[in-house]
Amino acid sequence: MMSIELNPERCWQAICERDPRFEGRFVFSVRSTGVYCRPNCPARRPSRSNVAFHIDPAAAEAAGFRPCKRCAPNGPSPREQMDALVAAACEILDRAEKPPTLDELASRIGLSASHLARAFKARTGLTPRAWAESRREQRLAAALPQSRSVLDAALEAGYSGTRALYENAAPLTPAQRRQKGAGERLRYAIAPCPLGQMLLAATDKGICALLFADDADELERQLGERFAAAERVRDDDGLGDWLRQVLAQLDEPEQAAHLPLDLHGSAFQLRVWRALTRIPSGETRRYGELAEQLGSHPRAIARACASNSVGLLVPCHRVVGGAGEGGYRWGLPRKRELLRRESASGNARELPGNADQDQAPE
Repeated sequence: MMSIELNPERCWQAICERDPRFEGRFVFSVRSTGVYCRPNCPARRPSRSNVAFHIDPAAAEAAGFRPCKRCAPNGPSPREQMDALVAAACEILDRAEKPPTLDELASRIGLSASHLARAFKARTGLTPRAWAESRREQRLAAALPQSRSVLDAALEAGYSGTRALYENAAPLTPAQRRQKGAGERLRYAIAPCPLGQMLLAATDKGICALLFADDADELERQLGERFAAAERVRDDDGLGDWLRQVLAQLDEPEQAAHLPLDLHGSAFQLRVWRALTRIPSGETRRYGELAEQLGSHPRAIARACASNSVGLLVPCHRVVGGAGEGGYRWGLPRKRELLRRESASGNARELPGNADQDQAPE
């Protein structure tokens, strides 16, 4: 938490700008009224000479001030209230056999349709309709392996038939997905690397997985989980050139490997992954920075980073939390080592620790 006693000018600037990023980081009291408020309280701005800063509501109340009735600084913040409303909307969509319209959903939540649509997309990266469709696709994926037919799985997932399943382009047809990817052919290779063991897997279109672990058995288990019934053929010789390029990048990060990628994900995930590939070696970005760039929310960015299966080449390790490292799919020690190597290459900048930015776990 920010030490606000050391930054009174910054806190005052936040009050003047009603900056919502400072929600929860401090409150301010007004001597002339005897109340304390949030940094972005909509009430008329007080005189600077009457203002004092406190690290939290308890400190302000201990100093003899009472909470402002307008901004209610001792209760959930407007952002927290909106987070809860969006979470409730997600629960309604997840449980509904037939997804409600935006107007119906907004009415149940108690917001206008336009307000709900903006808040929902900012926090999830999707519209309510896209969220409902994504959940339906997840139910379909879970039902396909156990169902007698694609039609049975479609009806169980909430589709009226199978037509919609084939209208949208997908890496595998529903019939293939019912067989857990049968018909896909992957080549893969495993090699030791500075991060332990590394597995590179590729389709005819390009690299579809670059995984790290402590041993080869764990790597093959990870690959098997992701491509359960695909034909998987080990081909260390055939993929040797690509392996050497990846290992060269680990040793000399400024010499980036430019290899074809075969990335499968939602439209939003692909947008995030493309943005990651544009972060230069030796630099980092905060979840909040990418969220602002892509018109999303830090937690949606974090989820997309966690879904990335192509480590290093889609450099999710270059995204950090506002107060430090964030998380990493293959473990924080590997993330630290990748950043250390890139820092040592001469293009580094200091890991951000600025509390002004949102942070989210990856």
